[in-house]
Formats: sequence, C-alpha cells, structure tokens
Amino acid sequence: MSLPHQQRFPWNLDWNLLRTFMVIVEQRGISKAADFLGLKQPTVSAALKRLETATGRTLIIRKPNEFTITRSGHALYSECAKIFGSISQLPSLLNVDNAELRGHLSIATTSSVISEHFDDFLDRFSTAHPHVTYSFSVYESDEVETMISQNRASFGICLLSKAPQNLDRLVLYREFFGLFCGARHPLFHAKKIRPKDLEGEPFVAFQTEAEGGPLDVISRLRARAGLANTWRGVSSSLNEIRRMIMANVGIGALPLHVAKQDVIAGNIRQLPPYDDLPLVNIYLITNPARRQSDAEAIFLSNCEAELAEIPIEDRTYGAT
Repeated sequence: MSLPHQQRFPWNLDWNLLRTFMVIVEQRGISKAADFLGLKQPTVSAALKRLETATGRTLIIRKPNEFTITRSGHALYSECAKIFGSISQLPSLLNVDNAELRGHLSIATTSSVISEHFDDFLDRFSTAHPHVTYSFSVYESDEVETMISQNRASFGICLLSKAPQNLDRLVLYREFFGLFCGARHPLFHAKKIRPKDLEGEPFVAFQTEAEGGPLDVISRLRARAGLANTWRGVSSSLNEIRRMIMANVGIGALPLHVAKQDVIAGNIRQLPPYDDLPLVNIYLITNPARRQSDAEAIFLSNCEAELAEIPIEDRTYGAT
C-alpha cells in the first residue's frame, strides 16, 4: 500500500534543494546564490524549479528587476533555516567519545564587542579545554537575534531593542556612549567647546539608532546636543562610524571605552555633553530549545557563573 502524498514527501524530496533555496533567499537572487555555492546560474534556477514542483507552490516570484518571496516561500525558508541549524549541531553532538571536552562553539556577534571580562573568561575556558574550537561571525544585531532564533549558532552577542521571544538573555556588559569629532574637524583644536558650538553640525549614525531601535538613546543624545536633523553618513559597523568620524564626514557617537585609544592617540576628541550619557546593554543570547553539545552547555554554564560573580557596575565600561 502506497503512502499518502504528505507522508511520501520527505522520502521523495532531494534535501539538497532546501539548502539551495535557503541560500537563494539569503543572497536575494539566483546569480548571487550561484556565486555563493560555486555553481552555474542555470543549475540553481533548475534546483528552485524542482523544489517548486515538489512542493506544488510558487516560492519566489522572479521577474526583471523583481525578487519577491511568497508567503509559502517565507514559511519554507523558516523551516529550512531550522533544519540547517539542527544539522550544523551534529558534529558537536556526535563528539562524545573522548574523555576531554571537545566540540565547536559558533558565536554570532555584532561588530566591535570589546569586553575585558568576556576576554578573560575566553582565556580561562580555552586554556581549560584546549580541544574546543571557535568561530566568530559578525552580523547586525537583528541578524544575530535571527541566527539564534533559527538555531544556526551556539550563542549570540548583540544589542536588543526589546526582550526577544523564546530566547534567553543576560547582560554581558554595559557601555556608555559619547559624541566625538575627528582631528580634521574645527572643534578638535578648540581650546574650549561650548554646547551651542554643536548646533546644526552634521552627524553620522548607526542604522539601529532609528526610533525603537536598540540605539535609539543615541538619537536622543544628538537631539540634546542640537546636531543637524538628518544624518550625513550611516552604517551598521562601528568601525565604519569611526572611519567617518575621523574623515570628518560628521560627528558621531562611540562607546567611551572603545574610543579611548583613539582619544589617547589624538585621532578623535570627545564633545559635550559629558554628563547623563546614554547607557547601552550588550547581551549574550541563547536559544533554550537548542539541543546543546557538552561544549556549548559547559561554556554557557561557566560563563553565567563567572558573570554572576562580577557586579554589573564592574562590567559597565566608560563610567567616570
């Protein structure tokens, strides 16, 4: 007796098509997906067509100058990402036959995470467990949250605009932000800078400074300083914000402890206001639904235990 269609589907489906589809969605196009996979464009197009035939659904609308994912395509992509995340765990989950702790930790992080406490913990953990390996990948904060939600990384380090559903979080550290100009800016060499000297000055901004975003507090700092109403430069990368500040594209905000070395080197100068500066949390996020390997579970347990012993005031950087 033959199985019904829904029961036959997983047996008949070429699972490689799911991986290809996931890459097509993430690369936002057939040609970009082909480059990413090292395949020819017709091969990727044919794979998508085969998957649409197998599912009986149009997954992506492909027209000149248009790339639209259908509702069915979005639903399938979400499941593909979960499958990919589960399969990514297999090497670590299978590595249980050794007396010493082994495994791989994949950490998705936002740019320029600088924490002496986290670095000290990494030092102690890697020394105690020399057979554990690590990979750090840099994304925007919302992408980090998505990676952890889809079970595609062990841990995430990022900003959060609100408490994420179905994810656990703890404050890794906190950082104060201040305004800075580069050495090419006229205010850099001023003997004294008055708050009104900043009025109308152009600025550069993080993409996450939008209202309701995790760095919304910086937009309020700019308004308080009276800077221009619209940005001259924008980026998701702290390093690129730093570049634009130093190139005099505009005044910008940086974490005080991150900017410290550039201030000492004479590359940038902090500007008023100097008090009541915005304080931003950097979180370590995890997915409680993830079936953690021994290495992941021990890493998280040890990290939580060590952070619990360090007062949050000591993990607050840039405080005077």
